[in-house]
Amino acid sequence: MIFAGTLMRAQAASSGSSSSSAGPFLGRWDLTLKSPDRDYPSWLEIRQEDGQLKAQMVGRWGNARPLPKVEVSDGQLTFVSPKDEEGSKTDLVFQARLTGKTLTGTVNGPDGKTWQWVGVKAPALVKTGEPKWGKPIQLFNGKDLTGWKMSAPGPPVWTAKDGNLVSPGNGPELISDTKFQDFKLHLEFNCGKDSNSGVYIRGRYEVQIETESEAEPPSHHTGGVYGFLAPSPELARTPDVWQTFDITLIGRRVTVVLNGKTVIDNQEIPGITGGAVDSHEGMPGPIYLQGSEKGHVAFRNIVITPSQ
Repeated sequence: MIFAGTLMRAQAASSGSSSSSAGPFLGRWDLTLKSPDRDYPSWLEIRQEDGQLKAQMVGRWGNARPLPKVEVSDGQLTFVSPKDEEGSKTDLVFQARLTGKTLTGTVNGPDGKTWQWVGVKAPALVKTGEPKWGKPIQLFNGKDLTGWKMSAPGPPVWTAKDGNLVSPGNGPELISDTKFQDFKLHLEFNCGKDSNSGVYIRGRYEVQIETESEAEPPSHHTGGVYGFLAPSPELARTPDVWQTFDITLIGRRVTVVLNGKTVIDNQEIPGITGGAVDSHEGMPGPIYLQGSEKGHVAFRNIVITPSQ
């Protein structure tokens, strides 16, 4: 992803929100925004610090960012997403009430229409013990796109060439037909100069691939989980060279090994990243390879070992 913004704390305080009234709204929420054309996955975290409400959000794209306003009054949650982050002429004002355990509300969409939206508490996804691993599965046969589908018709399109999956950039995503819960994923990637891509695990959390985001925050660099987790140590950018990822995802904890070096070690992913296929975090999801950003990227030797 190349959208601007950094993961940080919201600075605006709420008004008219007591601890008791805000309590049911605190925590992480998986949101679905319902536009006239399609559903957009989104994510929200509300917390209370020093008696004030703070919030951060992943919108229709980009990464987690602070919200300038969040409040609870008379059982209604209100928060504001700035227009500059939303590609809108006006700020988006989200309002919702709890219906049972579900947030149900409306927002003034960037198209000028009223959108409906719902939110459910994000699952903890806490796992104990090491999974029992199954047999490795080759996700790419080296010859064609069997087992994969593109998110939209081209051109440009993904192709299988010389044993590689190749995207020229600015095209569709490539999504595996099979969905997975917990797994170990091995793949090799080759990212061209001034290019940007990523691997979405469970289709919801982007492990970044790039050769052009040096000026972006560290979590936007190769090996980071976009907007949430920064790789450490950071390895040198090497365009047009084959590199390896070994990624283990158990619950919401991830380990990323880049070229044999652990850069994220069993860290928690707070929520979905921009571009996720959906916000249903408790469900299995696909592997998806990002082709919508700029520049050439290729993948090969894609092997997944699912838990049993």
